[in-house]
Amino acid sequence: MNYDVIIIGGGHAGVEASLAAARMGNRTLLISMLAENVGATSCNPAVGGLAKGHLVREIDALGGEMALITDEAGIQFRILNQTKGPAVRGSRAQIDMDKYRVIARNKILNTPNLDLVQEMAESLIIEDGEVKGVKTNLLNEYSAKKVVVTSGTFLRGVIHVGEIKQVGGRFGEQSSEGLSASLKACGLEMGRLKTGTCARVDASTIDFSVMEEQGGDELPNPFSFRTNRDEFRKTKKQIPCYITYTNQNTHDIIESNFYRAPLFTGQIEGTGPRYCPSIEDKINRFRDKERHHLFIEPQTFENTECYINGMSTSLPPDVQQQMIHSVKGMENAKIVRYGYAIEYDFVDPRELKHSLETKKIKGLYLAGQINGTTGYEEAAAQGLMAGINASLSISAKEPLILRRDEAYIGVLIDDLVTKGTKEPYRMFTSRAEYRLLLREESADTRLSHYGHELGLIDDANYERVKAKEAQIQEGARILRETIFTPNKEFIAFLNSIGEEGVRDTISAEQIVARKSFDVPKMLKLIPEFEMYDAYILEEILVEGKYARYVQKQSEEIQKMKKYLKVEIPQDFAFRSISGLSKEIVEKLEKFNPPTLQAASQISGITPAAIEILHIYIKIEQKKR
Repeated sequence: MNYDVIIIGGGHAGVEASLAAARMGNRTLLISMLAENVGATSCNPAVGGLAKGHLVREIDALGGEMALITDEAGIQFRILNQTKGPAVRGSRAQIDMDKYRVIARNKILNTPNLDLVQEMAESLIIEDGEVKGVKTNLLNEYSAKKVVVTSGTFLRGVIHVGEIKQVGGRFGEQSSEGLSASLKACGLEMGRLKTGTCARVDASTIDFSVMEEQGGDELPNPFSFRTNRDEFRKTKKQIPCYITYTNQNTHDIIESNFYRAPLFTGQIEGTGPRYCPSIEDKINRFRDKERHHLFIEPQTFENTECYINGMSTSLPPDVQQQMIHSVKGMENAKIVRYGYAIEYDFVDPRELKHSLETKKIKGLYLAGQINGTTGYEEAAAQGLMAGINASLSISAKEPLILRRDEAYIGVLIDDLVTKGTKEPYRMFTSRAEYRLLLREESADTRLSHYGHELGLIDDANYERVKAKEAQIQEGARILRETIFTPNKEFIAFLNSIGEEGVRDTISAEQIVARKSFDVPKMLKLIPEFEMYDAYILEEILVEGKYARYVQKQSEEIQKMKKYLKVEIPQDFAFRSISGLSKEIVEKLEKFNPPTLQAASQISGITPAAIEILHIYIKIEQKKR
């Protein structure tokens, strides 16, 4: 009954937290209602996407499990935004939901130092402001030095299908009532959010022949840098998804039943995800749209059941049948599970430190949807960091706090704990100020040194990353140092590969920065690059194309680091700064931080506020 770390909840956050804690040498307990639902993908059968793919690769670089499970369970792999710049591309994989869950569960059951009990956490055991353990529904008490809560949508969960309301944390599962009350009793500020899911349809009743087929990439890329790319491409079998559309009839059916939609009748109180709205919300908000995309996604490799991505709903069952049957190719579709909305409690993430430990209760960490996020990837990233930091704390070591300029995970956590959220938070590339530095393909070279130091990345994989990094840096050096003069021979060469000539001396780096330049042209320009693998060449090309911008961003980061050390005068008049909001001024006056670094760690103090504060401190220093 005695553990170092206890994790409550076996979703994506719980899987990563428990594996990290156990692998870092701690006796770990995972409390989950059902072992067979550990790692379950409750909503869509996919991992990754725009910005979310970045998170998955960063989790992998730190030694997490999501990418490895996805590579094994994946049934289709695609790069989104392929025609756009590398900083905003995103990897996405369709997964076999059943296989993913089984792999995750087996990882948990076969990891040393890790126990799993099938119970429900009812309350936290708190003594003198510090967590001491967990009490379950079976009246068992488990003691621990640290507790990580990853409760997903289970805290006072209520499921809505039309006028029907039922208590539940997920379809067919109980909600957690006692734990929510226990967290509230700790003095944590809590709120209510809403999310939803789509109907599932019997694939044999869908006419795919009238839909647009969408296959995976011809040469699929694995998510994990630990997966052998060549072997993956040889053996990975992929199956297609399909695209169809709503139509005016669909919209009329939905609109005529708004009066029965829990979203509009006041039955649902929680705030839903703005960027993943239900179909009734889309029809209401975008009345000028003639149609909306629907992605028909297989849930398993055998494709016996499909998920209708784009049709999340909580409308009554009879309305769901009508609107699905109105869609081309689904006139005879048989629904095997109806869509539903779910409301649940969450904790205001401003109650947390950057380590994801609560400020009010020592040793208590929160990760995943309990912190106001939505999505498997956001949850897994937080779970991994909470597991790591709980383990570091046990060893009396400093927490791992990733900066905004070194990881999307850093952006995610910083946004949550400083700004909070009033709606389910989703990661986007636009949230990252330094996204040119945070490309998907650079996740391993950016972060695997942390994973290796923590003991979550082994020596062999770390050596592979260092070798990759050395090759990319050598290639970038050659591009910088290879200089061409504008003689007849060189201009003729450029013309022969479809490039305009030059008038001045120019470096290879400047040439490959041209929008028209690609890897085949770069190989003709620098033949010695033929020794490198294709993915290394792609990275060298990207380094060359964005060298100027990356250098500029790097200089900005160094400047930011330098001025964070600036001291704030003790008698500084924060109210004299016109560019700061009243709320920020009140927080600065309350905490009276000694440096800009300390100010930046106060919940709600934005990077923009720090920059304004820095300017005014300099003005004050000049006056003095």
